[in-house]
Amino acid sequence: MPRQVDKLHAVRTENERFTVTLIPTAVRAVATLMRITGLSKTDVINRAVQVYAFLAQEMADGKEVLLRDEQGNTERVHIV
Repeated sequence: MPRQVDKLHAVRTENERFTVTLIPTAVRAVATLMRITGLSKTDVINRAVQVYAFLAQEMADGKEVLLRDEQGNTERVHIV
């Protein structure tokens, strides 16, 4: 089945500034990602949005998100 046109990439391609208010859990997640990756706040948030868009599109296409640990155990991830 051919993949639908990705509407995310049909929008503007220039940089755009957003002002957002993050909940405390998201603030902690951004700080954790900055510490782990060494990336800036802007880069962490940009990558997070891109990953979420990719996962949302894959799930909309009927795919599942699975994690496999070192022993080969698989766990389905539910993103709500």
